[in-house]
Amino acid sequence: MTDSQHRDVLVIGAGVSGIYQLKRLVDLDFDVEVIEGEDDLGGTWYRNRYPGCRFDSESYTYGYSFSQELLDEWHWKELFSGQPENLRYLNHVVDRFDLRGHMTFGTRVSSMRWDDAASLWHLTLDDGTERTARFVVPSLGPLSAATLPNYDGMDDFAGQSFHTFRWPNEPVDLAGKRVGVIGTGATGIQVIAAIADQVGELKVFQRRPNWSSPLNNAAISKEQMADIRARYDEIFDNCATSNGGFEHVARWGFWDATADERRALWDHLYTQPGFAILAANFAEIFLDEEANRELSDYIADRIRRRVDDPVTAEKLIPKDHGFGLQRLPLETNYFEAYNNPNVHLVDVTETPIDRFTETGIQTGDTHHELDLIIYATGFDAITGSYDRIDVRGVDGLALRDAWKDGPTTYVGVLSRGFPNLLMVAGPQSVSGSTNFPRAIETGVDWVTGLLEHARSNGITRIEAEPAAEAEWQTEVVRMHERLLLRNSKGWFTGYNSNVAGHSNGVVRYQAYFGGAPRYRKRVAEIAEAGYPGIAFSSVLSVETSSN
Repeated sequence: MTDSQHRDVLVIGAGVSGIYQLKRLVDLDFDVEVIEGEDDLGGTWYRNRYPGCRFDSESYTYGYSFSQELLDEWHWKELFSGQPENLRYLNHVVDRFDLRGHMTFGTRVSSMRWDDAASLWHLTLDDGTERTARFVVPSLGPLSAATLPNYDGMDDFAGQSFHTFRWPNEPVDLAGKRVGVIGTGATGIQVIAAIADQVGELKVFQRRPNWSSPLNNAAISKEQMADIRARYDEIFDNCATSNGGFEHVARWGFWDATADERRALWDHLYTQPGFAILAANFAEIFLDEEANRELSDYIADRIRRRVDDPVTAEKLIPKDHGFGLQRLPLETNYFEAYNNPNVHLVDVTETPIDRFTETGIQTGDTHHELDLIIYATGFDAITGSYDRIDVRGVDGLALRDAWKDGPTTYVGVLSRGFPNLLMVAGPQSVSGSTNFPRAIETGVDWVTGLLEHARSNGITRIEAEPAAEAEWQTEVVRMHERLLLRNSKGWFTGYNSNVAGHSNGVVRYQAYFGGAPRYRKRVAEIAEAGYPGIAFSSVLSVETSSN
């Protein structure tokens, strides 16, 4: 990479998607640089170091598929690999393909300004340096903008406290400590189960319970890994044909089966690894309220059988949404953690948090003495990372203003008014609703093809056309509204009461729920037809063509 401050392509983020995007562009001899705000690569798997952090996709379906050599040499140790191994894997990939020299660490993009006359982006980094780039590819990840709650006195607490996304690099001594965990989403469920038997006392402050089902993790032997390697083509073909990007494939026929037959299937799926109970179930559970209610009752009974105290069990069962209608956390002995005498559930809907104090948390008449507070309070999902960069497009339009009531895009890659901004794993793509690496490989390959098309044809400006963006918005809304999750208050719809403006009842259509095969077919057709819906032009010509 040259020392010039100008790039053909600048990629923002060195996580799973940014690494693959870099690999594709380096192979094609683009002048490309990756800007990463953290001190090293890895994205999600660099930053989330909390106990219990691991894949909930099967490891061998999460890894990259682009290199046979990589598939042949890497041995996943567990069905659902933990964070340290995942970070080692990503470092291995980067070093294996000599990509690190194209990465700049420890500085973030603070602002971006579009220069329409020159068809360039001007970027300012928070270390004061600047870049220009013809094309910018944000590879920010859907869950990388952590959110904190807003309670009185949070700064008064004298003990250690941090969000799970900012777990310290150095070891955290939990032995004998009085620990409070705020939040019982996917992260909270992982960390609570992992530390319950390590701490002196654990207080779990729960606002809304989440459905959760067993991860059913296991080690992968050398013999099993050899079998996985022999099946990789089949595995990735299976992932490509399923809506969720997993090997699990849904079936139809809920009402054709008897109640006993449905229960027998669920008994089997409940013991299977990963998302089997959700993704290999009857498809009707996502569409039919009565079908979903029956499954929800089944999962509720499973929870009751695992929690000794009936009152606690009922508090852990969601009453405001059905099973699988929000992001489903997977767990290992999470519900059993509440059987430990040192673990206590605090229902903040009954006794709200009044304030933080120097030594703990006050709820009503009770003061909870704590040594350490862990915020498992989630993320400003999908669009949050974009909002944290001051992006100014055509005529100075701010991206955060354009997306105030929800993002609008063309196939989750382009957004009108922001030319040459090509999003990977962006809003309204399938990255937020399917197995992430399977989705990002589709996205990266499509963006790469678009960049190749631009270079081959002397194109310097790429922008979504209004009609095409509106048509995709209609498709996104239609696919969302046909599903029961349309009534969800999960991050799929941008609901997060920790984020200003996101709990006002306005649905933010942030992810595409038409399934990975439908999305892949759609973007392939666009590319094969010469990219209809996209306006192309050159800085050397005032003419604009729409293919």
